[in-house]
Amino acid sequence: MALSRKRRKELKRLKGQAEGLWSDQRELLEHASAVVREASHQAANYAREEVSPKIHNTIDSRVKPVVSSSIAGARSAAENTKSKLKGDVMPAVTSALGAALAAIEVAKNQHVREAFSRVSDLATSAGQKVGIIETKPKHAGFGRYLLIGMAVVAAAGVAYAAWQTLRADDDLWIDDEAESA
Repeated sequence: MALSRKRRKELKRLKGQAEGLWSDQRELLEHASAVVREASHQAANYAREEVSPKIHNTIDSRVKPVVSSSIAGARSAAENTKSKLKGDVMPAVTSALGAALAAIEVAKNQHVREAFSRVSDLATSAGQKVGIIETKPKHAGFGRYLLIGMAVVAAAGVAYAAWQTLRADDDLWIDDEAESA
């Protein structure tokens, strides 16, 4: 089957556009991986520099006095702290990181890439034929903004979990006056 020179030229141009899109997608995925790695490093640094000292201060100011007055009170405080960490902090952190990693894995799927490529090519060519779309230089794609949004949501989840853990819950502590009465 012989193609006309015009069709060969169009196919060659389309192939070039597809290769450009593919290289942009690879670059985007590499950037997204770097952002997720940096976010995890920053979360670890934040936990080490901000959360850990506050936990130690809370333990020194609230847990140790309870331990000195009552062993049962100390066990209760330790269990409350452990349940807060397990129930609030860890699920929020793991779900935020899991969502980010799942989105990266979906973006790496060859079928998803091919589908996006086909839809993009069809929509672009149809829009150009009708005169709605003018060819412009490529800018940051939707995926980049999506990954930045996921990183912001992950950071917000970590901050919320830390806030929930470190906030003052006066109902958790037993007053000494109630025991003496």
